[in-house]
Amino acid sequence: MTVRRCIPWPDKRLRTAAEPVAEITDEVRQVWDDLIETMYAMPGVGMGANQIGVMLRLAVVDATEEGNQAIRMANPEILHASVQLRDHEEASPNLVGVSAKISRPRAVTVRYMDENGETVEKDFVGLWATSVQHQIDHINGKMYFDHLSKTKRDMLIKKARKQR
Repeated sequence: MTVRRCIPWPDKRLRTAAEPVAEITDEVRQVWDDLIETMYAMPGVGMGANQIGVMLRLAVVDATEEGNQAIRMANPEILHASVQLRDHEEASPNLVGVSAKISRPRAVTVRYMDENGETVEKDFVGLWATSVQHQIDHINGKMYFDHLSKTKRDMLIKKARKQR
């Protein structure tokens, strides 16, 4: 397992939808392991593969206090999202030094392929749900600040550029 470098915004890979995963291979398992190591090193609660330049629909999330229960997901998709929203301060290691409060559904049901190649449907609530949605955005080529108004987004990016 290796801590990988997060590619810096505005790298075009962060704006490109990742490719679906056909099967769980040793290469896929290695990417998951590297994502987990990188996520814990940040520290963070999730990571999508394109954040480290791997253009596969792979993500990991771990919203536990202990940081030892990472869920590995291939091809995650949201099947259902709650009407009730939850605000959370979000950030990304790809755009260092800035964050923004984002409103997302408080709970989601997600279908994904797990590390055994099995299709799983799982409910996520609270920080878990926020992180899963954030990672799915990443592998779809979206950043958290895309949920902001144009004015707030432009201010956030300008602030990030000043901190480089």
